[in-house]
Amino acid sequence: MMTGTVSPSPHSAPGGWSAALDHLAAIVGSRHVVTDPDTLAPHLTEWRGLYRGRTAALVRPGSTEEVAAVMRLANELGLPVVPQGGNTGLVGGQIPFETGAEIILSTLRLNRVRAVDPASDTITVEAGVTLAAVQAAAEAAGRLFPLSLAAEGSCTIGGNLATNAGGTAVLAYGNTRDLTLGLEVVLADGRVLDGLTGLRKDNTGYDLKNLFIGSEGTLGVITAAVLKLFPKPRAIATAFCGVPSPAAALDLLALAKAHAGPAVTTFELMGDTALDFVLRHAPGARPPIETPTPWTVLLELSSPVEFGLSEALEAILSEAFESGLVEDATIASSLDQRAAFWRLRDMMSEVQGHEGGSIKHDIAVPLSALPAFVDEATEAVLALVPGCRPAVFGHVGDGNLHFNVSQPVGADKAAFLAGWEAMADAVHRIAARHGGSMSAEHGIGRLKRDSLPDYKPPVAMDLMHGLKTLLDPRGILNPDKVLVSRQPARGP
Repeated sequence: MMTGTVSPSPHSAPGGWSAALDHLAAIVGSRHVVTDPDTLAPHLTEWRGLYRGRTAALVRPGSTEEVAAVMRLANELGLPVVPQGGNTGLVGGQIPFETGAEIILSTLRLNRVRAVDPASDTITVEAGVTLAAVQAAAEAAGRLFPLSLAAEGSCTIGGNLATNAGGTAVLAYGNTRDLTLGLEVVLADGRVLDGLTGLRKDNTGYDLKNLFIGSEGTLGVITAAVLKLFPKPRAIATAFCGVPSPAAALDLLALAKAHAGPAVTTFELMGDTALDFVLRHAPGARPPIETPTPWTVLLELSSPVEFGLSEALEAILSEAFESGLVEDATIASSLDQRAAFWRLRDMMSEVQGHEGGSIKHDIAVPLSALPAFVDEATEAVLALVPGCRPAVFGHVGDGNLHFNVSQPVGADKAAFLAGWEAMADAVHRIAARHGGSMSAEHGIGRLKRDSLPDYKPPVAMDLMHGLKTLLDPRGILNPDKVLVSRQPARGP
């Protein structure tokens, strides 16, 4: 792995990196301009190890004003900046390139909960607050912040916003974009867009916040947000169900919605291979149902009304058994059992590393197309790599599947991963043919940047480039992520 040492730049101005780092230290304090290789190392690779970058420094501003001053300096120097939160991204968007020409701007010191307003059902938080901390602050106020991810203990709200994170509750509450009322954003030239409004109706022209949500730090640095809160559920009912097929799972979802409507808050589909990996490698994991089935569903109902939810879930399962949609099922009878169900789902990404190389896809298709997509994608990857093992799971309630593919047993990991591009292209083309997307919730970053034009209409690509040029004319904000930059990364 390359270490994060100060590297010379072919574009060095008088004083070069030394002068630039001195200026940065004058803004944020010398101890918040980090150049020590050991301290930098965790910030230079993403957890799957696909990308290992290099940087002259990691800069840790402690306020919006300091972020603005850093960006003003970067704009003057033409210094590329890579915003980074909890470093949990999965497409390389938060990792600097190997050239060492960029600095990392960490948002982790922007970690204040600025306000909680239960009357308005809003919370105002800075970008470096972890998702778990936002959930806890909402809980303390008797409210719910429904965004939920496996990485919620370390991912930050700024990163969630930058990637428009989804998670397990999109079915009921929407993506991060749907949970956001207002943003505070530092632009590439250091100006601050103050849009921290808690208004739910504001029809005064363009909704600027949505330019920055999902832009992966390429248009501005999100420093704070006003987020929606919801009534805290008083009743939760959770079932783990064995189903014969994705088509049966969709029919079960329709049945659940017919019985419980908006109380259906989670509907997660898991293939038997993905579940088997968890049972094999997660300590203490046990199968929740006795009958092995090719697919399982984690179904959860929640409501602010205390009564009737368990009865509704029992009615759903009773009808599902009678119609053959469910072959076996169990309802959580305690908080510990519910947590055990959720652990099986949450561990699915983590345990795949124990099975060797894994080529991962984050696709979305219309719900009606999901069974056909699974069949066609499975056939396609097996044709490319006989013996490979699709480990499929995801938020089927909103059409988002993580169609991950593990290497054949005993295969060479490096050789298998070398086929990532060909396999991804095959899977993405099938998703596109069904009217789907090659990126549902992880973003584009570096991993999918070069293939984006194959799936995005030319007019949309032109508009994206135009917005990038307008908001970041010098090309210093996370260059060559999402879009290929038209300006070369320089450095001081």
